[in-house]
Amino acid sequence: MAEFIVTTSIKKMLRLNQRTRIIQGGSSSGKTFGILPILIDIAIKNPSKEISVVSESVPHLRRGAMKDFVKILHMTGRFVPSQWNKTLMKYTFSNGSYIEFFSVEDESKLRGARRNILYANEANNISYSAFQQLAIRTDETIWVDYNPSSRFWAHSELIGQPNTDFLITTYKDNESLPKSIVDELEAYREKGKTSTFYANLWKVYGLGQLGTLEGACLSEWKPIDKLPEGIRLLNLGIDFGYTNDPTTIIAMYKWNNAYIYDELAYETGMLNSHIANRIKSFNFDNPTIYADSAEPKSIAQIRLEGLNIFPTRKGRDSIVNGIALINQQETYVTSTSKNLIMELQNYVWKVDKENNKLNIPIDKYNHAIDAMRYSTTMELENPNKGEYHFW
Repeated sequence: MAEFIVTTSIKKMLRLNQRTRIIQGGSSSGKTFGILPILIDIAIKNPSKEISVVSESVPHLRRGAMKDFVKILHMTGRFVPSQWNKTLMKYTFSNGSYIEFFSVEDESKLRGARRNILYANEANNISYSAFQQLAIRTDETIWVDYNPSSRFWAHSELIGQPNTDFLITTYKDNESLPKSIVDELEAYREKGKTSTFYANLWKVYGLGQLGTLEGACLSEWKPIDKLPEGIRLLNLGIDFGYTNDPTTIIAMYKWNNAYIYDELAYETGMLNSHIANRIKSFNFDNPTIYADSAEPKSIAQIRLEGLNIFPTRKGRDSIVNGIALINQQETYVTSTSKNLIMELQNYVWKVDKENNKLNIPIDKYNHAIDAMRYSTTMELENPNKGEYHFW
């Protein structure tokens, strides 16, 4: 077993003292291998500490933070097999403190028990609404880490706020890094002299700086601080979710020759009655609503609540055509639409092994975007919009 090294990254993290501690770092900069030993040390020295490590999915945890956690315990001679419950993904120390691992896919954990310390691992893969649910149930310290491949809610909601530390780490802060990985990272710098692709990789993974999202599906939009005077509500779009995926409601407005989108809901656990009540709470004048046609039962139930809701008509290549239609318009998104903006900043085209762009978007970061797409395609493209017959 390799020797555990107290790296420069760890020393820098130990100097942080605010409630929220944000670690923006390049590849192999020692983010996870810095935060976890600090949390282990806190658990050992302070009885009955409740610490949660959270990520996007259980497989992601098993490959990353949880694997590193066990490795660190072994390297420091602290691992006791009887204290590690693999099933519950929870390590309980002899003084009653514990460190647990769970994913944001577990709804009961998001809205469940409170904790003392939260670690949101690779937080750019976690929705802001999920993070909020965890943060309001954490009474001491919150750690957030991520690779800065593109802007997300940490930049718009946390950095620069009171009681918040912000630290950038790079591979040079990690003295335990093998030379082979250092050489691989520094090759990006050389390739970046003649390639914008590698220049961006070097900026993000070498320097730990905020990069430019490559291959964004929807790139021609602009933020707008508030809904201006003289706009007209066109419709609402709904993408249904419940346990793992959020239900999203997006309002589409006409403003001169442009369109504005405003996020009204981005939540898990919403029943159809909750969706109807949320829409009614905005006091719109009987708005037209377009929802995912894959859920006719939900649409029928919401219609029984007195709302003017219709299934979205989908055709061949409806996703790609919807993306193209949005990109053809002058588009604005309200700055309060945090989750929609997060998705827009991370929704990219798939690439092949040679990094060639495919005409297929990734199946992530698309819940609010799907609602936005339903609104747009039904408003601008479908000549029969509104002409439906219900049983």
